Amino acid sequence: NYPLFIKTIPTENELKFYYTVHTSLDVVEEKISSVGKNANDLRELYLGLLYPTEDYKVYGYVTNTRVKFVVVVDSSNASLRDNEIRTMFKKLHNAYVDMLCNPFYKPGDNITSKTFENIVAGMLQQD
Repeated sequence: NYPLFIKTIPTENELKFYYTVHTSLDVVEEKISSVGKNANDLRELYLGLLYPTEDYKVYGYVTNTRVKFVVVVDSSNASLRDNEIRTMFKKLHNAYVDMLCNPFYKPGDNITSKTFENIVAGMLQQD
């Protein structure tokens, strides 16, 4: 339950985003535990809006192997719809899987892949 990769634009509020991400990881855990313990229960990977703040909206996504992704967007950005957030998470999930295919990456280490970072940076620049 600690971040392996955090990327912010602009970078002056980076500490605030660290706090937001750590707080949202607790909310993700609560949502996962409330889904149900039935083994036949097909869990939705996309958790949706975790919580809104005055300035940001925080969205969550969990893989089948319990890797958690958190995306924080500006609340004033009304152009992002739910299906676009889902697409962002799927793209992020695919980039993560591709990065895991690197035989030199040890799961649990901080993510230092330039390809992964470029995909995330491309997602940040799309607004």
